[in-house]
Amino acid sequence: MKFTLVTLAGVVASASAFSSFTGRSLVGVPTSSSALDMKYKVAVVGGGPSGACAAEIFAQEKGIDTVLIERKLDNAKPCGGAIPLCMVGEFDLPESVVDRKVRQMNLVSPTGVEVSIGSTLKPDEYIGMCRREILDQYLRDRAQKYGAEIVNGLVTSIDVPADHKTNEDSRYTIHYQEYTEGSKAGVAKTMDVDVIVGADGANSRVAKAMDAGLYNFAIAFQERIKIPDEKMKFYEEMAEMYVGDDVSPDFYGWVFPKYDHVGVGTGTVVNRPAIKQYQKAIRDRAGDKIAGGKIIKVEAHPIPEHYRPRRVQGRIALVGDAAGYVTKCSGEGIYFAAKSGRMAAEEIVALMKGGSRLPSQAEIESTYIKKYDNLYGPTYAVLDILQRVFYSNNGAREAFVELCESKYVQQVTFDSYLYKTVQGNNPLDDLKLLGTTIKSLIGGYKKAKPDAVFSNPEESKKRI
Repeated sequence: MKFTLVTLAGVVASASAFSSFTGRSLVGVPTSSSALDMKYKVAVVGGGPSGACAAEIFAQEKGIDTVLIERKLDNAKPCGGAIPLCMVGEFDLPESVVDRKVRQMNLVSPTGVEVSIGSTLKPDEYIGMCRREILDQYLRDRAQKYGAEIVNGLVTSIDVPADHKTNEDSRYTIHYQEYTEGSKAGVAKTMDVDVIVGADGANSRVAKAMDAGLYNFAIAFQERIKIPDEKMKFYEEMAEMYVGDDVSPDFYGWVFPKYDHVGVGTGTVVNRPAIKQYQKAIRDRAGDKIAGGKIIKVEAHPIPEHYRPRRVQGRIALVGDAAGYVTKCSGEGIYFAAKSGRMAAEEIVALMKGGSRLPSQAEIESTYIKKYDNLYGPTYAVLDILQRVFYSNNGAREAFVELCESKYVQQVTFDSYLYKTVQGNNPLDDLKLLGTTIKSLIGGYKKAKPDAVFSNPEESKKRI
């Protein structure tokens, strides 16, 4: 942005006023205030793993003023809470963030057949179980320590200039309600920024503002249940996964251990109105293992089923659930949220060259989007196929549980999950697995009960 000013005094005075109003300093104007050294302002909307990890990267870059806006700073998103081992090291997470280290998974078929997997894990390998309110707060605090400003606010709308894709001087105006501790009423405020990262979940206001398009979604429902200590011992290093059309017609039900309770939940895309019916079924299936427990929290939230049609518009980029980065089959989103937030921020920071320029839409797409899709596209594709094959009916679900008895399947499954790369590179074993899969599917269809019939054509068409 160029300005013509007559005197040096005028330059300094104008720089001060300009920076106070916009948060951007004038290039080449010396000042003693570190805030005025920031040339460009980045707003990260959403304070979950994707937003916090993005803000952490931006905050470390000189020349960029970073603001993270989050409405619920004590938020506990309904979430199974599983994180892969690679995330603990890659994101330098402390032991205090991990409630439980799961080393065994109990799979239960529609007819009650149980298969325990985990024997292929090495002594130092595990699936981490965490509470989102603990994990999210830790990541936000770290971003703040690096210099990000945390705003307790709810974004209500965003003004997107018509020329934001071509004019570097165009700025986005964020309208939000800012809240103070102890107050339920917010104060209406606005903020002008140069770059926006939308990390505000499935119901993303940022996605709507940038016309990112709609996507199909699941409803995840979870109850946190405090069970007696003697029953909690069973879940010390154990998680359970139940499949069957009684708990979900297209997903699975779970019992995941937390610090001093278990998270019991399920999810569905195709029959969202029946989610409470499926939740009751997963409680019934868990039976005596959670009997006598007290429900201490009930949670529900939409989960995206695929990528947004558009993830970048101008200098606005989506990450995490807002972008649609939740995998099929496993329903995992925490790692991909954190990874996408960090990756988007790293690429945008590199493009901004120390806060000396702004990136274009084409540059963000050719770096962040291209690299993310190249790295994780195969994982999303494989898990999409697996969900279509094995979660479609009870016969396939029986086959799925039976297949998990295979040590090779267990090894490939855990390695793929723990280290986030598609495994399975033994051609002979893969060929044997194909034959076993066909055999299991035939056997599963013979013994499984037919799936219940339901119809809600209008509900299935809803998009967010």
